[in-house]
Amino acid sequence: MKPIVLPYGADEPLVLEPGPHAEVTFARGPEGQTGDRAQALVGAALDAPPRCPPLGVHVVPGDRVAIALAGAMPCAHEVVEAILDRLARAGAAAADTIVLRSPPIVGLQGSGHGAAVAGEVAFDPARESESSYIAADIDGRPLHIARVLVDADVVVAVGTRTWDAALGGSSIDGELWPAFARAAGRADVVRGFARSGRKARGPFRARAREIGWQLGAMAGIRVVPGRGDSLHAAVFDTPWGAARAALRLAEGWRPRVSGDADLVVASLAEPSGGIGPVIRAVAAAARAARPEGTVCLACRLAEPFGPVVQRWRQGVALEPLVMEALRSGDAALVADAIAARFLRRALGDRRLVLLCDLPGDAVEEVAFGHASSPEAVERLAHRAERLVVLEEAERMFPRIG
Repeated sequence: MKPIVLPYGADEPLVLEPGPHAEVTFARGPEGQTGDRAQALVGAALDAPPRCPPLGVHVVPGDRVAIALAGAMPCAHEVVEAILDRLARAGAAAADTIVLRSPPIVGLQGSGHGAAVAGEVAFDPARESESSYIAADIDGRPLHIARVLVDADVVVAVGTRTWDAALGGSSIDGELWPAFARAAGRADVVRGFARSGRKARGPFRARAREIGWQLGAMAGIRVVPGRGDSLHAAVFDTPWGAARAALRLAEGWRPRVSGDADLVVASLAEPSGGIGPVIRAVAAAARAARPEGTVCLACRLAEPFGPVVQRWRQGVALEPLVMEALRSGDAALVADAIAARFLRRALGDRRLVLLCDLPGDAVEEVAFGHASSPEAVERLAHRAERLVVLEEAERMFPRIG
């Protein structure tokens, strides 16, 4: 077969040439739109929702409108422009409209905010004056969310629908809570995932749904990324209807693989996004590899692994390390505990090889393989009898079989 060209954030892509008798699967995400076409795609979704009125019906002149961007998303400018256009047609004044963006959640999401939107306001979870009481959890603890959203007459929630293989396909992306929660609420979510791993999904979903009801969010937009920072699809509906519809529209990020590859080579959509995208990509790639196979991740990671990952990889039992990190209250250690927990679950006995910006000794001290050059990965790929290549793997949740 022809060589596989795999961009990974470097000036030159990997060029993988499989052996003549190799079984090869090359999986990429769906194509998408950019620019005016992306804006038109979002506009069409706003005008013809499946189960709720079009966006323009939700507002009247004089309403205070908050457009809540829950984290990074592709074509954010085009998404917001389509919303602003429909709001203006409905009589909502620009002076009464605010675009509020949430920062990423350390330990569970990447470090990037996505492309900036002109006039957006960044929500600061650490400033308590920027949030307001919204509800109490099942244990009676107060929960807070951005004051702008509480004070608005209409909240237009905008989020990305992606897969998170580390969470078994679930994702916290695109939810208003904890994206716009106080720092303490965000930290509580992160601690829950560090303590319980995937078991924390149920309580998280229940809390996010309850807060959405309390906020009175009647409709929302979910966008599905295409490869290369494009927009594949958009849906406007009730919050839960939009989430379910976006799940179906994101099926292009679920390639079918055999699950018995000798070698899986994966790249990242966010090559320098920190540990979060790396964990997702490793979890996705590991699904395609046999239990004793090799996962090779090509990225621009320059952030060294933290002490929890280091000590676990050096033979210390993980659970006491996680409890120690939780007791410390140090956000970086708790995030590192999440990384270790999800890496252990994803990798099992598989070998992880990293082509990244970390020096070789920083990789080898955590007992991972270090690819010193692109050529080292290309040689591995040429020798593999069963090879799977995943482009932008942190967005994928491969199907097995």
